[in-house]
Amino acid sequence: MMNKTDISQRVIDFVTARLGTPHPHAGLDPSKTALIVIDLQNGFMMDDVAHALCVQARDIVPNVNRLAEAVRATGGQVYWIQNTHDENCLESWSNLHAMTPPAKVAKRIESMSPGGLGHQLWAELDVKDGDRKVLKNRYSAFVEGSSDLHEILKAEGIDTLLITGTLTNVCCESSARDAMMLNYKVVMVTDGNAAITDIEHNSALTNFYLTFGDIYSTDELVEILHKKADSAQVAAE
Repeated sequence: MMNKTDISQRVIDFVTARLGTPHPHAGLDPSKTALIVIDLQNGFMMDDVAHALCVQARDIVPNVNRLAEAVRATGGQVYWIQNTHDENCLESWSNLHAMTPPAKVAKRIESMSPGGLGHQLWAELDVKDGDRKVLKNRYSAFVEGSSDLHEILKAEGIDTLLITGTLTNVCCESSARDAMMLNYKVVMVTDGNAAITDIEHNSALTNFYLTFGDIYSTDELVEILHKKADSAQVAAE
């Protein structure tokens, strides 16, 4: 069920011609890198609980766990972002609710309210004690007022973000774009994001890659992280 990534050669050629490389963030520093895991919660992944079910998100979990392990092992940090409803949203984000049928509004509130089963992270995620959990109340984790993620990252010296989660074309893409505009180097993980259809998945990755940042697979990033960390260790000896 994992989305099949298909970035056209024309897009790759365009990025390469514009930047002189197909991967502008290949030189990332693992010690300044954070894995951002967006909305991998029961409210998007569990039958009969989810208000916006994306079954494809279940299949990216092993890749997210592998990336989390590699990021920790090479000196980076892992952040689990949870989409969250609070009562202020009804007024401060009233347009969302005006655009949504009342029954779906009620289901979203039930699903995304803290303390409920829908709000909890998917049980198969490998969350460690040293990781951080951050609540957000908008699609983007970086839009003003959504969360304190930006302040936390800057305080910890993070300059590079690896974006994973669901939906590729909603919360993940909007967070990735906003992060780039806050001056982070941002990578969307091609097989670490999930959308309801391949079309939506690839459209989001393509739009992001053309202008906002980089894309890599899980395998590629794990290899880069370990090679960069090993090189840094050799240089320090």
